[in-house]
Amino acid sequence: MFPPGVPLGTILGGVGLQRVWPFESYFSLQGPMRQGAGALVILGGFLGLGLWSVVLVRVSGQAETPWTPTTEVIQRGPFRVTRNPMYLQRVLGSIGFGILLSNLWVLILTPLGAWVLQQFAIKPEERYLERKFGEQYLAYKRRVRPWL
Repeated sequence: MFPPGVPLGTILGGVGLQRVWPFESYFSLQGPMRQGAGALVILGGFLGLGLWSVVLVRVSGQAETPWTPTTEVIQRGPFRVTRNPMYLQRVLGSIGFGILLSNLWVLILTPLGAWVLQQFAIKPEERYLERKFGEQYLAYKRRVRPWL
């Protein structure tokens, strides 16, 4: 699976549903405040989780793409608090765009997108890591939550 396609599908699906079945927005933040809040969630997730995680993965000599071999279990930076910071960043991106666009459909579809990532990206990756690293990865799983 191509993980970045999931939040993109969530956002595009929400925009499409909004055109077909408009869902009245009940956001209490309006205009620039709402847009700023959405942008803050998107940028915070991107910089605080996504970019930082990618840098740590690359510094370790690995690629951030899930279909390449893993040579070590990274346990620093955002990986100390979530086993899946790059996937969490994608979910936060969907939430941020839902806020930015004042689109409740995007927010409603976001948990479905998170579930798809969990089932079709995270679970297979974790099975691979358990086979490859054994007890080291299992101990990490016991210490660190999958999302937050």
